[in-house]
Amino acid sequence: MIAIIIVCIIALSAISWIASAQWRRERRRKQVCLQAFPKTWRSILRKRFPYYQSMPTDLQLQLKKHIQIFIDEKQFIGCDGLTITDEIRVTVAAQACLLLLNRKTDYYPNLKQILIYPHAFIVEQQKVDFAGVTSHHRSVLLGESWGNGKVILSWQNTLDGAAEPFDGQNVVIHEFAHQLDQENGPANGAPTLRQIKDYAEWSSTLGKEFKQLQYCASQQIPSLFNYYGATNPAEFFAVISETFFEKPNAFSQQHPELYDELSQFYQLNPIHWH
Repeated sequence: MIAIIIVCIIALSAISWIASAQWRRERRRKQVCLQAFPKTWRSILRKRFPYYQSMPTDLQLQLKKHIQIFIDEKQFIGCDGLTITDEIRVTVAAQACLLLLNRKTDYYPNLKQILIYPHAFIVEQQKVDFAGVTSHHRSVLLGESWGNGKVILSWQNTLDGAAEPFDGQNVVIHEFAHQLDQENGPANGAPTLRQIKDYAEWSSTLGKEFKQLQYCASQQIPSLFNYYGATNPAEFFAVISETFFEKPNAFSQQHPELYDELSQFYQLNPIHWH
């Protein structure tokens, strides 16, 4: 009987601990936000992330709090001899947290680790064709988002993307858009929207624009969007997210309906920042 009681107590304690996880996480986040944003981190933002200077003051304050929580919760791992520094953490976090502004967020809940390579990295990939034949090949990548809690980035390309904030190319924004997409399952170009009814318009607008980009890519017709976005709907969402933050004026003029969809999703209008 005593053994049964002990087991029950342990089980109840475990259940209570699990049930209180969100409360403990929120409490920790509030404590982190109460801490002053380090002066050295402010210097890194000014040096490495010029986009920050163009943002409204209220969003700058939001971003700094998000950066603090992001760095507190995520593990950064250096690869190929790269040593992780505050410069790396802040530069990555600042760009990743752009996608969280003005929205209720759980800070990429599936993400646990960010692996940073010094430069572009090589991965071995396996593909099965329509006949069932498996082939192996090596690809050189700038970044990759996994559904198992990892994002992989090239530090050099992370720096390049941050240094050129208005060229429409940003590997961190791209990979973290994938993370948003992967919060509700495999990346498919349909991240979690605010209401169920929003999916119909999202699907219609993005589907139409995706087909248009595929046509442009096949005919080599110039497009505001990188042709890589024509690969599949998941890549399309990541590519247009890059463009939304870095080329909002051209985006809104050339693709107004699509721009409105992203503006509603991100709860932002970057036109006013440029």
